[in-house]
Formats: sequence, structure tokens, C-alpha cells
Amino acid sequence: MSQLRTFFAGATTMAVALAAVFALTGAREPAKHERFDEITVGRINIVEPDGTKRMVISNRAQFPGDFHQGKEGARPDRRSFAGMIFVNEEGTENGGFIQKGSIGENGKIDAGLSLTFDRFRQDQALQLISTDSANHQSTGIRINDVPMYKTTSLDDMKKFAAEAEKLSAAEQAAYWKKLTDEGRLSENRIFLGNTRDKGSALSLKDAKGRTRIMLVVSAAGQAEIQMLDEAGKVVKSITPGN
Repeated sequence: MSQLRTFFAGATTMAVALAAVFALTGAREPAKHERFDEITVGRINIVEPDGTKRMVISNRAQFPGDFHQGKEGARPDRRSFAGMIFVNEEGTENGGFIQKGSIGENGKIDAGLSLTFDRFRQDQALQLISTDSANHQSTGIRINDVPMYKTTSLDDMKKFAAEAEKLSAAEQAAYWKKLTDEGRLSENRIFLGNTRDKGSALSLKDAKGRTRIMLVVSAAGQAEIQMLDEAGKVVKSITPGN
């Protein structure tokens, strides 16, 4: 009997010691690796061990706002889209893929897809986009010159828009031009895509977003290189005929 008491006493001591070790080391069950043939969900949040979101894949109903340094902001303009959002290490949006497609009660098509890559703490520097509506279908690649976030932040852009709303149409044009001249705004530098008249075009622009060279092929197959001045006037045109 004394041997049994000694055994149980030792076992109890060992159990207490193991419990203390688990409590001190934060021991937990090993990570599980599940495998599924198919899964149906409304939204998936890909997170780091500390909970920082790195990617969100979502339906339209649960689509997130935008992320800035770990905080999520409202984006009512995204409520008609489903897709995914990329988020960097600090919890700031880094681009994403959104898509929609429907026919409204008026019978008109409202469809589009956009894949974007953002500059750090800024807006999109590269965009692959396709839109389809009752009037026009457009597909293209846009490369933008985006100011550093210390020059113009996304909050600055909201302030600019709020200030512009207080101005008349003529004053707004002057206001935005001033910001452009100061290098405070994003400018499209390259566009490659189709045109409204069913042609195709490559547009190369200067730092202020002014088109300076256009490579154009019309729907009928006519090719042309256009060189433009600061006002957008064609100063030289090269065609197979000249």
C-alpha cells in the first residue's frame, strides 16, 4: 500500500509540474492542416499570426472598405463589387481585384473588372481594367505616376475633393490645375487599349498628364503616329502615305 501511495504522490507531482510547464510556455495544440474538396463561404480573411489582415476575398454583401495602417474605412463606392483586396504588412491596402456584372431594371448592362497595384500608402500605380455599359465597351492598361504619400496622402485627396465642391466649375478647373502644376496629383502616363470608334491606341503622356505621342490604328486598319504639343494639338503626323 505504501508503494501505491508513493506512486500516486509521484504521479500527482509530475502532473502538477507538467501543468505548470504548459501554463508558462503557452503550449497549445499543434496547428491543424485541413483539406477540403470544396468550400462555400461569403468571405475569407487571410491574416498574420498577430491578426493583421493581408488579403480579403469576399462576396458583394460582405465586401470590405479600404485599409489604412490597420484601420478599415468606409467605401460605399465598392458596394456593387465582389473580389479581393491586398493588404501590406502595416495593414494598408496594396491593390486588389474587383468585378461586377448585371443588367439593371432599365435593361442596361453594368459590368466591369479591375486589377490594380497601388503605390505605398497611395492610390493605384498600375491598372488592368475592362468596363462594359450600354454605350461603350473599353479594355485597357493604365500606368500612373502617383506622388509619394508624404507629398499627397489619401486624406489630402479627400480634402482636395471637399474644397473643390465649394467652387464653381471654372474655379474647380483652376484649382485642379494648380494642384497638378504643384505635383500633388496622380497623372496617367501610359494608356494602351481600345477606343470608342473601335480603334486601338497607345498614348504616352508627360508628367502633367498631357498626351504627347499617340500610336493609333483605326477600325478600318489605318495606322498613324501623332505628336502633340502642350495644348494637345497634333504638330506632326506620320502615316504610311507620308
